[in-house]
Amino acid sequence: MAKQQQFYVLLGNLMSPDNAVRKQSEEAYDTIPGQNKITFLLQAVRDASAAEEVKQMAAVLLRRLLSSSFEEIYPGLTLEMQAAIKTDLLTIIQQEASPNIRRKVCDIAAELSRNLIDDDGNNQWPELLKFLFESVNSDNVNLREAALHIFWNFPGIFGNQQQHYIEVIKMMLVQCMQDQAHPQIRTLAARAAASFVLSNEGNPALLKHFADLLPGILQAVNESCYQGDDSVLKSLVEIADTAPKYLRPNLEATLQLCLKLCADTHLTNMQRQLALEVIVTLSETAAAMLRKHTAIVAQSVPQMLAMMVDLEDDEDWAMADELEDDDFDSNAVAGESALDRIACGLGGKIILPMIKQHITQMLHNLDWKYRHAGLMALSAIGEGCHQQMEAILQEILNCVLEYCADPHPRVRYAACNAIGQMATDFAPTFQKKFHSKVISALLQTMMDKTHPRVQAHAAAALINFTEDCPKALLVPYLDSLVEHLHVIMVDKLQELIQKGTKLVLEQVVTSIASVADTAEERFVPFYERFMPSLKHIVENAVQKELRLLRGKTIECISLIGLAVGKEKFMPDASAVMQLLLKTQTDFNDLEDDDPQISYMISAWARMCKILGKEFQQYLPVVMGPLMKTASIKPEVALLDTQDMENISEDDGWEFVNLGDQQSFGIKTAGLEEKATACQMLVCYAKELKEGFVEYTEQVVKLMVPLLKFYFHDDILHVHQPMGSGWGGWGLVVVGRGPACAVTSTASRVRVAAAESMPLLLECARVRGPDYLTQMWLFMCDALIKAIGTEPDSDVLSEIMHSFAKCVELMGDGCLNNEHFEELGGILKAKLEEHFKNQELRQAKRQDEDYDEQVEETLQDEDENDVYILTKVSDVLHSVLSSYREKVLPWFEQLLQLIVQLICPNRPWADRQWGLCIFDDVVEHCSPASFKYAELFLQPLGQSLGDPSPEVRQAAAYGVGVMAQYGGDSYRPFCSEAIPLLFRVIQASDSRSKENINATENCISAVGKVMRFRPECVNVSEVLPHWISWLPLNEDKEEAAHTFDFLCDLIESNNPIVLGPDNSYLPKIFAIIADGVANESLKGEDACSKRLANVIRQVQVSVGLWTQCVSTLNETQQKAIQDLLTA
Repeated sequence: MAKQQQFYVLLGNLMSPDNAVRKQSEEAYDTIPGQNKITFLLQAVRDASAAEEVKQMAAVLLRRLLSSSFEEIYPGLTLEMQAAIKTDLLTIIQQEASPNIRRKVCDIAAELSRNLIDDDGNNQWPELLKFLFESVNSDNVNLREAALHIFWNFPGIFGNQQQHYIEVIKMMLVQCMQDQAHPQIRTLAARAAASFVLSNEGNPALLKHFADLLPGILQAVNESCYQGDDSVLKSLVEIADTAPKYLRPNLEATLQLCLKLCADTHLTNMQRQLALEVIVTLSETAAAMLRKHTAIVAQSVPQMLAMMVDLEDDEDWAMADELEDDDFDSNAVAGESALDRIACGLGGKIILPMIKQHITQMLHNLDWKYRHAGLMALSAIGEGCHQQMEAILQEILNCVLEYCADPHPRVRYAACNAIGQMATDFAPTFQKKFHSKVISALLQTMMDKTHPRVQAHAAAALINFTEDCPKALLVPYLDSLVEHLHVIMVDKLQELIQKGTKLVLEQVVTSIASVADTAEERFVPFYERFMPSLKHIVENAVQKELRLLRGKTIECISLIGLAVGKEKFMPDASAVMQLLLKTQTDFNDLEDDDPQISYMISAWARMCKILGKEFQQYLPVVMGPLMKTASIKPEVALLDTQDMENISEDDGWEFVNLGDQQSFGIKTAGLEEKATACQMLVCYAKELKEGFVEYTEQVVKLMVPLLKFYFHDDILHVHQPMGSGWGGWGLVVVGRGPACAVTSTASRVRVAAAESMPLLLECARVRGPDYLTQMWLFMCDALIKAIGTEPDSDVLSEIMHSFAKCVELMGDGCLNNEHFEELGGILKAKLEEHFKNQELRQAKRQDEDYDEQVEETLQDEDENDVYILTKVSDVLHSVLSSYREKVLPWFEQLLQLIVQLICPNRPWADRQWGLCIFDDVVEHCSPASFKYAELFLQPLGQSLGDPSPEVRQAAAYGVGVMAQYGGDSYRPFCSEAIPLLFRVIQASDSRSKENINATENCISAVGKVMRFRPECVNVSEVLPHWISWLPLNEDKEEAAHTFDFLCDLIESNNPIVLGPDNSYLPKIFAIIADGVANESLKGEDACSKRLANVIRQVQVSVGLWTQCVSTLNETQQKAIQDLLTA
């Protein structure tokens, strides 16, 4: 009893507002053995005399315990204790007077039941199912509510008996949704029905069978919203997200209801936003289905615009020196986000005509809020309406530019916003067409000294513009840009000293950096104008409130240094390095969220690029803090729905709904810095090579585990915050919000980890083969596993690319049997997935909602799949080129899948990459490759006449490698291929842009057959044609082969090439000159040296030399001189 009382005290302390008391209590709680915890917690929940908040805390902790540690604790309990827990929970549910405690005990029962479903789907707690059936039919409303709550929490509770009870489940839900006497039962039944639908979203037949429950759910949505309860509406959002097809039979009614709720200003902002969220989510998850209801979509657009007008008048807004974060709960932000998403979801063809007239009217409204909203709407739809807006971009821009001179500062701000967004969305077309107008308008707006917030935003728009502006376009404006930026910088520096204001200065410093970054060496004349002031800011802006300014100035200095180059920057380099070093030595004193950290990390990397090997001396100072930042481990938490009421988004926590009554939270502080630090480590390895060798071991130990840096794995081992000391927190609707940003930051970390692997091996080479092998063995398992498990295709392609580079670098013997077995299984799975995805896309083309926009999406998915296929080809190339014919027995497990790729009915990209793989087999595994000839020779020959130039190119390359490496067995095919190659080369459009690479590969293949298999071709007949086709200008690799062969022919005095009395030499000179001019020949390679010797021999004969040179144009003559002096 005394121990139980002590435990009550502990529970009370876990809820203490005092952090120290709470932390001490959490540590004490963690030391209690799991089985004892269950006993204490259950007793606390059961104790009628205990305070409600203590019972509530105990219930929450007991559910958490079952959720996170069931396998460690529950099986170890005696059968009697297990039975007692089940009995106690059912007894408490039936006897507990407090509705809140009763619900929490229902959550415990649901969690226990979830864990008691065995591998065969049997529920090991049949008494709970019996309780559900009895309670749902009980006269006691509390028991009916309890049964529905448990079912809502765990809709899979029936396990493998679900189909058996399907009619009973349906009848139970229908009856409860029709309970006229108890609104709370109707609401809970609707939530339970939605939960059941969501848990069966992959079962179309069941969804169809339960379709007639949707009207009841919609009715409950409507009723509950007007009772101040948005829980059913949230369930509807989840259905729209996860099981949108379920809404199809009643889609019109669903949309009408959401439209009505969204328009009702008597409801809360959150309820209206949630109603809009249903429509917007459907535009993302079921766009084609929604496009059939354009009339309702057209009615939703004015609702979004109306929300965007919901702004407060704030006279001080334009004078603010601090930028507050967007209020994601505000109607204005929600409306803008919805517009952005629905435009991306449904496409510009539908959305732009709907919105264009509204925006025009808003822009002519006398109320500034409407003009502001109209301009922000233009910003929002740019990405989704890209194609349609691009056609009328001049009209849009001319309209927007008028508002740069609007009387209201917030409208001018919105105009700058629209310009900046268009500069990003429509780059570089926007910059090429409108540079004069845009730069002029932004510079004018930047001189608005009386409204610093507008001035700063104009500077921000200029950054967007210059980032994607071609250098040649920006250079004519440099004098004017620099003049304006310098005047503002000097002015704002004075203001900082006199008034402490910094907002505009922060932005202008970044604008200077952006202009320098684009202008590069053309910024040299302006260097002295800025560098002294920038160094002054770094030296003196040491106060906490100036951290961002100091960080941006450090960035600016390093970008200017990179732009102007080492020679110009070197006189200041030492002083700048000392400033950076001073900040670096104070690094440990910086707070984790100090903005200077990421700027410092990036600046060091730029200094490394500027100084090259000279930077190595600074590594001992730089690497410690960099490794510390790259090692940041974000705090994560798995939270029950109930916990969300007590959790705050303050302190940098962001959340994503996982479904199944759970949310995943991550503390984002330091995450961005971690990603940047990892990218900078890659930069150091790339720039310093063997100079980075001292750090390779610690970096590889950091990077290898980061290949698995995605947060859904962390859910298995998470910290779960206790107590309620985090403040209040409401629902964040998952959309293009924080969760997406967190995911993309994690992806950057994994990409950096992958990129680092081959670079670290390069760095480590200097330590010898043993060290190198040890490092590779540390990486290899993780890289292969990452190829198998990486969920993001962009990251996956980087991992596969890096693995291939590593294998090429390490060579024969780098993979053991276990590696091969695992890699083979993964590559096989990737190829099978490729075919499966194609089948799924074909099925979607038969769907009733299929339309041209769906086809665009399917094309994007297809391109994504093909890109992964190219990486499969890269990996196979690396293995085949390293192991050669020894690897063929392993390769055979993939053979039939690769043969499937080159079938005539496959898409052209499949055939292209299938042929590329067989090209590698021939090139690296001959003559043994011929045993597969019957599988690929005929398709390869037919592919020489394929309509797709990419397929022709792959086939032609194959002919070339057969001639060069294939051996005698391929001789008949080489002979047969010559007329097919001629046909491609001599086609009327063979030199068009889309065909040139295929044609050049054919020319190269003809050359290789003549060079390596002269017995397969009439050389004297073919050679004059071949010479007439030279040089190759596009495919530099094949151009090198042709010039090598040309050298052989010239050096052997081949009469066909040289002609009678060397009369063809001027033609040969022209071919060589064009090769140099097009950079197909490099001065340092052996072939160039051979050709230079040929030219020198001709120089001896003055008449012949004059004859050869006189036929060349100026560019060709310079190319010949360059070759001779290289």
